[in-house]
Amino acid sequence: MLTKDDYLSGQVLLIDKPLKWTSFQVVNKLRWEIRQAFNIKKIKVGHAGTLDPLATGLLVICTGKMTKQIDTFQGQVKEYTGTIVLGSTTPSFDLETEINEIFPTEHISEDLIHKTTAQFIGEIQQFPPVFSALKKDGKRLYEYARAGEAVEIKARTVNISEFEITNIDTSTGLSTGSINLGFRVVCSKGTYIRSLANDFGKALNSGAHLSNLRRTKIGDFNVNNASTIESFINILTSE
Repeated sequence: MLTKDDYLSGQVLLIDKPLKWTSFQVVNKLRWEIRQAFNIKKIKVGHAGTLDPLATGLLVICTGKMTKQIDTFQGQVKEYTGTIVLGSTTPSFDLETEINEIFPTEHISEDLIHKTTAQFIGEIQQFPPVFSALKKDGKRLYEYARAGEAVEIKARTVNISEFEITNIDTSTGLSTGSINLGFRVVCSKGTYIRSLANDFGKALNSGAHLSNLRRTKIGDFNVNNASTIESFINILTSE
């Protein structure tokens, strides 16, 4: 059972972030619950790597003196699973925005899908999505995007060590529209899986967007060992 001093001296908490929560909301919720449980006026709480609201999965939350390790955890290799939809794009590269363009898929074979993943292994240049929290001139990129303002985004170098297609949903037929691709990616800090989905669609001479995303690992931390927010609060209030 963890004590007030344990949280103040520093803990690493593994949380399975629910859908539609921001990473900031998770941090705020846990900080409030810890303060209430132990009657603490102030405690440092932070996360080691943002997840988009439409993504679920592993958040590494640090408390107290362990917040000094956040940069170390952020720099570790990450693993994601999810679904890429071929045949259409959205401005945000995921389901935050509506489909804005439809593309042909009848030329795409299962063999081509698997072979194309090789183009994205190793060091690649990637443009972050315009609907992202990165800052330019003091403003978040998504603020420019939502205001309809054009903004120049520079490419960044990221490393993808593994990219595999784990499932190809051909239930509607490869020649009749969208194709759902299950995938697993192991990548470096700063990699945008939404951008990977968009670029993958372009590489197939089509279009693509992300329909769901789950972070499964950060370094040696695994989402299988993570707690839901509810279960963490239950444990906290019973201590």
